[in-house]
Amino acid sequence: MRIEDHKALLRECALPAALEAVGERWSFLILRGVFNGLNHFEEFQSTLGIARNILSNRLGRLVEHGILQREPDPSDRRKVAYTLTDKGRELLPVLIALRQWGERWVSGVPSNPVLVDKNSRCPVARIAVRAADGRPLTLSELEWVDRSDLAAR
Repeated sequence: MRIEDHKALLRECALPAALEAVGERWSFLILRGVFNGLNHFEEFQSTLGIARNILSNRLGRLVEHGILQREPDPSDRRKVAYTLTDKGRELLPVLIALRQWGERWVSGVPSNPVLVDKNSRCPVARIAVRAADGRPLTLSELEWVDRSDLAAR
């Protein structure tokens, strides 16, 4: 592929927009908290040790991007609960993949607690890029093509 073709493909890539929405340390830690049952400002603040102004900003951005929603807490209407939207729930594989990568390449040790399948109590499998038929793929088995070329097949 020519360099001009690569540039054109990169301009249409959604990665920069995704990083704008969640690609920041505190946002990922807030999401980890929500996936683990945290829902209130005070819980995030005390658990993460994040400054209140930064937490307020990050929660606002996650709500603005439709990843979290704010709703009155059913147990105490004076409180606001932050919950995942469908869009937010779809970030779970991203967080798991980052954690697995960190265990292997950064910390070098398995994280605790361990994420397991509720039914089997076995740890979840490593996240992998898979073919449409389920086969794991390596980088050498992948290529970027223009979407319009797929319709021609």
